[in-house]
Amino acid sequence: MEHAQVHLLPFGAPFANASTETSPSPFSAILAILQQLRPHLDELSLRHQLARQQQQGYQLAYIEHQHAIHAVAGFVIRENLAWGRHIYIDDLVTDAGYRGHGAGTALLQWVCEYGRDQKCIQVHLDSGVQRFAAHRFYLKEQFAITSHHFAFSLTHR
Repeated sequence: MEHAQVHLLPFGAPFANASTETSPSPFSAILAILQQLRPHLDELSLRHQLARQQQQGYQLAYIEHQHAIHAVAGFVIRENLAWGRHIYIDDLVTDAGYRGHGAGTALLQWVCEYGRDQKCIQVHLDSGVQRFAAHRFYLKEQFAITSHHFAFSLTHR
């Protein structure tokens, strides 16, 4: 994506308190794109969830081209015994109208470079088993399938 710019939202971006009409320009577009990946969250729930996650180090980056936001990435920098210092991508989504034009690739490459700058040694993410197009994308971008992710519901027992 020639001439596209990646922006990193500052910590403490006011997602929880900002209304759609008065929030700074990228917020509404970012929320709309994130809802394409997380349709089970309405806008208010998404705002509050983002505010909680930001308190735990969650960061949002987005790629803008010709005054439109094309893709969004939400991630955290973590350290653990298995992977050392790493970036974990919680959310990576390209707006449906811009898929296949390089925005996801450009943003993923930016996240990887940002990780290097932050002294991370790896980038990790999970992708739903049903997201075949995403799997092809990550494999094309040289990501390796390195483990199975298991989950156990604590609310449905």
